[in-house]
Amino acid sequence: MNPENSDSENENNNEEPLASPASDSDTSEVSTSKSAASNSENELEAESDFGLKKGVEPENSSESKKFPESEKRADTPIYSNVEMSAEPVNPAEKTAYPNPGKLSSEIPVSGTPGAGRPETPGARTPKKKKRNHLSYIALVFGLLLIVGFSILAIFSGLGFGTDLGSSDRVAVIYVQGTMLTGNIPSGFGYATSEEISEKLREALEDEQVKAIVLRINSGGGSPAAAQEIIQEIRKVQAEGIPVVVSMGDVAASAAYYIAAPSDYIMASPSTTTGSIGVIWVFQNMSAFYEEEGVDFYIAKSGKFKDMGGSWRGLTEEEKEYADLVILETYNDFIDGVAEGRNLSKSDVKSLADGRVYTGIRAKELGLVDGFGNLYDAIDKAAELAELEEEPRVVYMNRASLSRLLLGSESKGAFQSVNQLAKYYEESPYGKILA
Repeated sequence: MNPENSDSENENNNEEPLASPASDSDTSEVSTSKSAASNSENELEAESDFGLKKGVEPENSSESKKFPESEKRADTPIYSNVEMSAEPVNPAEKTAYPNPGKLSSEIPVSGTPGAGRPETPGARTPKKKKRNHLSYIALVFGLLLIVGFSILAIFSGLGFGTDLGSSDRVAVIYVQGTMLTGNIPSGFGYATSEEISEKLREALEDEQVKAIVLRINSGGGSPAAAQEIIQEIRKVQAEGIPVVVSMGDVAASAAYYIAAPSDYIMASPSTTTGSIGVIWVFQNMSAFYEEEGVDFYIAKSGKFKDMGGSWRGLTEEEKEYADLVILETYNDFIDGVAEGRNLSKSDVKSLADGRVYTGIRAKELGLVDGFGNLYDAIDKAAELAELEEEPRVVYMNRASLSRLLLGSESKGAFQSVNQLAKYYEESPYGKILA
């Protein structure tokens, strides 16, 4: 072994090995860390710029350098693990309370308390106010009351009373306005025999109806309409149901005609009644037509066919015939009153000269039984029916809220009613009135 070589080898072994050149992977890691650092610096600068734009004053960099982290003032808040974001918030997602730990466009303007400070995590968020359910319940309850009262008013107008304590009933049927035959509803100034007869039949078919009250406010009308109503009254009485008449302001002529056969007549002392008689009116306008130059040519099959025409007056023979027709109707009226009031025909004729009587005078003459209002008449009907308990009152055809809502008070409604009554009001043969 060569001693020189061994010494050189020992010297080489004792020397420290030289650092090997950096590998590619090491170089990439260094560059990545540098770029990350530069990116973080750029982000800090962007946040500072964003804060300045939004009115947030960034921390003085010189002060941060001057005072180490441990020597910062006590009133300066220290935030850890807080994400600082410069991204603007979508206006649609804005809320009155920003997300904890984030700066947003909703942060108060600089100069106001807490400006530039994010909310601390866990800060209390005010709860939304609970809706007051009592107001909704009260509203629903009020609507139900209104609907209930409306239904009650409509049913009352249709004939259902409010006294539900008894099963026995007293039916009240109104006779208001000019009496005539036809199908005009009540409440329009006419009392039709069809409607009144229908209500009498309905009351008769109801087993709980024990008595009927006719509330009359009428100055008369057609004798034929009165006779139709009288027929139904007698059918009701034949079944043992008493009929009581309650007279209002006026119950005269044909209106008294239908009152006579009732079981009891009750009026007020100042009620106008009586007027027992019949009238037939003819109008002669021939002088007016001559003055205006209006001429008529009448083609007729008999000499009485144009009797009552306004273009001429009545002949003597036609006058005699008119008187005969009136006497026939008058005698029927007398017979009805005499039978209904238990009077002789001669006694009735002595009263039946067409004059009207007050309630007081009518009672003295035997045309009326007693004084009282509608409710007194109802009590009297219950008494005649021998009802032990207070009966339930049903109003069969009283004008009600439903008729008002349907426009019975409108001008158009009255015009249509006048058209329905035109056949009677403008009869070419005149009007025979009782």
